[in-house]
Amino acid sequence: MSFKGLHRGLLIALALPVLLMLAACGTKSSGSIVEGKVNVVTTFYPIYEFAGEIGGEDVNAINLLPVGVEPHDWTPRSQDIINTSKAQLFLYNGAGLEGWVPNFLKSLESDSETKAVEVSQGVDYIMTDEEDGHDHGEAEEAEKHAAEGSSDSLHTDPHTWVSPKSALIMAENIKESLIAVDPAHKAGYEERYNKLAERLQALDSKFETELAKMPNKEIVVSHQAFAYLARDYGLTQHAIMGLSPDSEPRGQDLVNLAALVKEEGIKYIFFEELVSDKLAKTLAGEAGVETMVLNPVEGLTEAQEKNGDNYFTLMEKNLQNLILALQ
Repeated sequence: MSFKGLHRGLLIALALPVLLMLAACGTKSSGSIVEGKVNVVTTFYPIYEFAGEIGGEDVNAINLLPVGVEPHDWTPRSQDIINTSKAQLFLYNGAGLEGWVPNFLKSLESDSETKAVEVSQGVDYIMTDEEDGHDHGEAEEAEKHAAEGSSDSLHTDPHTWVSPKSALIMAENIKESLIAVDPAHKAGYEERYNKLAERLQALDSKFETELAKMPNKEIVVSHQAFAYLARDYGLTQHAIMGLSPDSEPRGQDLVNLAALVKEEGIKYIFFEELVSDKLAKTLAGEAGVETMVLNPVEGLTEAQEKNGDNYFTLMEKNLQNLILALQ
């Protein structure tokens, strides 16, 4: 097909909805306040999983983001404010992922003693000039990074947890925050954190070892969620969409990406379960390649929750799919 024909086909695909919210399960969060435990409210799945792993029986973890919902455009409800006001800890990713957090914290009840912790602190952030058309708290981030001497035109890539190396830092921050609000159970938090850290270190080593063997290093993904994974394991990410999965690409960008796929001999276009695969499938069809899942582990689908999937099973599947695509 000519580039002109490809351009026309991709523009048609752009008219299709990009973001598919799988909201069949409703909009309820994962639980309610339990007296006698450390109540920890988390903003999305990876933080919820790590908080539960480290907290064990001492913690009641409540995840705000419902199963099957993609976090970039989700906003909290009044019950979420009530629960968080009564919790000891509020754990959020930060780095601009949850643009609603500053106003949310201002909305907490006046007598709330909830400690808010940005768990991605300490990660070596990736800055990008990618525009995504959505507020991920970038005004606040721009002020922060301007004070640090960074350019105002840069945005922080918030997808820190997708690399096991960054996930290790986040898990340690969660452990420290639990100890800060509940020092009586420090020994348990330390012990469970050490077990989680061992698993994350093993996962990190496996990613390093296996991806180092791959002859190809270029991946094409549906949205720009894999920069930390790419940086830490020697890959190059090319994204159809920007930092947000509902930011629309320009037709010319897709034409260029199709040309790159052909030139580099890329065999697969990666898509995600929680967003529409229409653009990925259109690009793959025009470039004569296949599609495959690469999961940014932003949340579980209902099926994954029923299957008992977690951060580790999803990341293991990601590694296997990367190996298949990069051979």
